[in-house]
Amino acid sequence: MATSAGAVEEFVPEFAEAFPFESFNRMQREALPAILDTDDNVVVSAPTASGKTALAELAICRTLRNDGTALFLAPLRALTNEKEDEWDRFEELGYSVYVVTGERDLNPRKAERADILVMTPEKADSATRKHDSPRYSFINDVDCCVIDEVHLLDSDRRGAVLEVTISRLRRLCDTRVVALSATMQNVEDVANWLDAPPEATFEFGDDYRPVPLSAGVETYAHGDNAFADKYRRLYRALDLAQPHIEDGGQALVFVASRQDTVRAAEKARDVIAERDIEIGSRGDYDFHTDAKELNNDTLRQSVVDGVGFHHAGLSREDKNRVEQWFREGKIQLLFSTSTLAWGVNLPARCVVIRDTKLHDPLEGEVDMSPLDILQMLGRAGRPGYDDAGYAYVVCDGSDADKYRQLLRDGKPIESRLAEELDSHLNAEIALGVVDDIEDVMDWLETTFYYTRAQSAPDKYDAADALRDRVSATLERLVEGGFVDQSGLEIEPTGLGKLTSQFYLRLDTAEGFYRLCERAANDDTPELDESAVLRTVADAGEFDSVSARRDERETFGAVLGNEGDDLDAGNRKVLAILRAGMDGTTPGELQSDAWVIRQNALRMLAALRAFCERFASPRDANLVRRIEARVEHGISADAVGLTAIEGVGKGRAQKLASEGLETPADVREAGVDGLVSAGLSEGLAERVIQQAESLPALSFEWSGVPDSIPKGENTMAELTVRNAGDGEPAGVRVTVNGVEMSEETRYLGETTLPVGVFGGDAEELTYEVEVAFSELPLVPITDSRTVSVE
Repeated sequence: MATSAGAVEEFVPEFAEAFPFESFNRMQREALPAILDTDDNVVVSAPTASGKTALAELAICRTLRNDGTALFLAPLRALTNEKEDEWDRFEELGYSVYVVTGERDLNPRKAERADILVMTPEKADSATRKHDSPRYSFINDVDCCVIDEVHLLDSDRRGAVLEVTISRLRRLCDTRVVALSATMQNVEDVANWLDAPPEATFEFGDDYRPVPLSAGVETYAHGDNAFADKYRRLYRALDLAQPHIEDGGQALVFVASRQDTVRAAEKARDVIAERDIEIGSRGDYDFHTDAKELNNDTLRQSVVDGVGFHHAGLSREDKNRVEQWFREGKIQLLFSTSTLAWGVNLPARCVVIRDTKLHDPLEGEVDMSPLDILQMLGRAGRPGYDDAGYAYVVCDGSDADKYRQLLRDGKPIESRLAEELDSHLNAEIALGVVDDIEDVMDWLETTFYYTRAQSAPDKYDAADALRDRVSATLERLVEGGFVDQSGLEIEPTGLGKLTSQFYLRLDTAEGFYRLCERAANDDTPELDESAVLRTVADAGEFDSVSARRDERETFGAVLGNEGDDLDAGNRKVLAILRAGMDGTTPGELQSDAWVIRQNALRMLAALRAFCERFASPRDANLVRRIEARVEHGISADAVGLTAIEGVGKGRAQKLASEGLETPADVREAGVDGLVSAGLSEGLAERVIQQAESLPALSFEWSGVPDSIPKGENTMAELTVRNAGDGEPAGVRVTVNGVEMSEETRYLGETTLPVGVFGGDAEELTYEVEVAFSELPLVPITDSRTVSVE
């Protein structure tokens, strides 16, 4: 059968069913030969909605055709899950798609067998850093890496991660790279960085956009009240959207936060009613029936009036329904956060950006990224429905010229590596990529930073200055103890490796190391809870946290005088951690608490590893218990129960209230005891089964006498046995509080010598303490007393 020009089955007949259309468009046909017929790296810059996703899928098809493994880098975690759903089409053809998410969720076997891997840049960074471990060895087999939205290089926080990850991946496995982007000024810089030849570098202009775009900047009357200003901007946004809604079109309004999507939708419904605007599918009985299935009560009430909202906090089912109804025109006005701009192909005739500033829990109020602005505006215009798209930025008059210039000239993609050069260079040294001074410059020359510096020396350091900057950075790493240098050779220290492993800022790692030094010093008090929390709260990663006045007023109630010498933002972090340990976070602190806790948990995991390396297992165990309390919001007496798989805060607190505070207590209580404590019989059986796999210690003191004559001595032994699964543990023996011996081992069974000396003391108290560095269990102790006669 003859095929039409550009037919999918003509070019990739074995994958035709993986594409949701029958023919490629003009842009796709022009880029297709470079993607399908060569091994070249490819860079494509094209307007939003022009069909770049199909180019990604073509690159994947060529990789699969050659029995290779493809890696797709998505800008947001939410999008990785969406790709997993979309690419069921590949699964139906017999290929496996695997989304690599969190460390705990990773299934190395599935990752190893996958034909298509889907990751965020951050997960790919983690995987490439651990490429020589069995768990992450799959990353070495990537044959083609597709970068979705490569202009993410210019993102403040994430750009440098993407940049060094791609450079590292190319060194590890010489992977082919296909980089896709919305329109950008300097596509040639990205092409030079990736060694994409001119014939594989494409810059498609607005004439390739399926729907012409008209974009502008609109101002509003700025007042003194930020809350009132939101509504002023909302009214302005509705003024701009109204003509399109009345004409049967749809409008997408971007706002700053999840909460703002809900509030704006509620207010918009009132305004629409006041203005008597015909909107939505009010007479559609089936739609009203379907709307009742929504999980979110507010959304359920809103969509029947033709107004919806969309944010990452909605259930996947609710998000899918909103997207479907918006595509079908049943929702005509949709409020969303910026994440929708990077993800689902959900265009509207009219797009309005109501908020150009947003609140970041770690940074305070920040301007929305120019990349996000352009990405959102590019959503205007529905192919096949609209003759034109209309996009507006609503901003204060003082910012208008800035945004007009952005719309007129676009924005060159810049490297963000210079801002984090020290931590990323440390990571490359820790990985063994860089092991002498010449390697440092060789590594730098693989980065987009170096390429961009060559093309824009007025904005970046010239070659000599670049070398000076790198030399100064290396000197900083040596002086800080992260790197050892001997002549021209350099190698990572234990400090440098841990800093890289946990993605820490150098100043944070130095603070953690100093705390461990103090803990390991016999002349200083043992590590305590306050010191751990303060050190984490004072980490450089939290330096930009801001504290509003109402938040500061809660600090005293939570902390008393604790941490009153900290900056307000860091004290806010401390208050959130303190309150979170008991699950009692005040309402004034809750808006930022989740993000701060997640970052703090990463810091605590790092500090625990520092304690294992530079202090002691008992210090690491203390940090682990604090970590568990912050994660679960649970009291100190119940935290040990969270070591039992399947026991969270609620069950742990219930058991603790019945006097069962440890896995040992649970094992001793048995099924009947757990049922008496309020658990169902089936659950009690599962909890007992999990508890039995945890450490169950017994102690045997062999040859330790009840008494010893003064002046005599004898040698005895202590055997510690673990009837549960083996776990890393520190075993410490003291006599009258003075350490006799300590060892760290994977504990199954161990025997330690015990010397009994009849000295001046009337009584000798021997105590053994076993601390598990990776479990939130209170250290387990046993003792023997010997009288001196």
